[in-house]
Amino acid sequence: MYPVARSLLFRLDPETAHRLTLTGLDAAHRLRLAGRFGGRFESGAPVETMGLSFANRVGLAAGLDKNADHLDALGALGFGFVEVGTVTPKAQQGNPRPRLFRLTGPQAIINRMGFNNAGVDHLVANVRRSRYAGVIGINIGKNLTTPVERAVDDYVTCLQRAHAAAHYITVNVSSPNTPGLRSLQFGEHLDSLLGALKQEATRLDAANGRRVPLAVKIAPDMSRDEIGLVAAALKANAIDGVIATNTTIARENVVGTPHAHEAGGLSGAPLFATSTAVVRELRRLLPDMPIIGAGGIDSGVRASEKCQAGADLVQLYTGFIYRGPELVGECVEATRRTDDFDSAAL
Repeated sequence: MYPVARSLLFRLDPETAHRLTLTGLDAAHRLRLAGRFGGRFESGAPVETMGLSFANRVGLAAGLDKNADHLDALGALGFGFVEVGTVTPKAQQGNPRPRLFRLTGPQAIINRMGFNNAGVDHLVANVRRSRYAGVIGINIGKNLTTPVERAVDDYVTCLQRAHAAAHYITVNVSSPNTPGLRSLQFGEHLDSLLGALKQEATRLDAANGRRVPLAVKIAPDMSRDEIGLVAAALKANAIDGVIATNTTIARENVVGTPHAHEAGGLSGAPLFATSTAVVRELRRLLPDMPIIGAGGIDSGVRASEKCQAGADLVQLYTGFIYRGPELVGECVEATRRTDDFDSAAL
């Protein structure tokens, strides 16, 4: 069914197709049909990591449901966890359109959305209304108009407002579409930001009587030395997990493809090898830290390879757009036998 729907949707502007797809999924969920789209599959034993219990290893990455407007319908497709956002303290429109481009040959997407969202209070209200029983992550960022020097204020505000509604919170310092944001991944910027957030998270955990893990989402466009510096900062600040990776600004794997020249972050199949290399290096440097692998997963085989590289969990985004809901079940089946994963051998 999905290939037919996709052929029609791909004739539309990507943002229009995105909106119509999610609206249709909501309608199917109200009719209790959404759960059939992902097919039937065995979830297997729950996965325990970051102090949380995940029904399976396969999640939806942030960016697809920025405001948690479609959380229940997406959750019904069989994901073990859904990450919503990126959300900022204040609502913002994001970058001018067009800002989303399909590269259908290599099955990739370039986006320069710019954290378009309705604000953290809107998202939190939606999460509180949700009936989704899986793990919910809330991905937080800074507003475009907030100077990088004051970015910590935005992140702390989002953390404070989202803490009670989230199972875990992701700190997004790696989107290429907010000027200056990626500078927060390095040196004193990162150490200062993570220190402030960890301190506030510890206070909120005590005040609310529940622990909400902090994860950090990093970029793939780093040298081995830079990955080492990021890993050291994560460890020094007792961060609970890392998501590897966000989109890439590199274009080597899509040269000559229509839209490859567009500014923004590239996601999809061309990102797989680079993002998986980051996962492998992080596992070497951080043998005990939970890692969520994202980037280029378009099959169960790719999901399994990400886990073999060291990921405890995986997230889908672009592959989900190209393959549809059947990809969820395929990846759950491929990743549910933990005995197959021996990252130490890689």
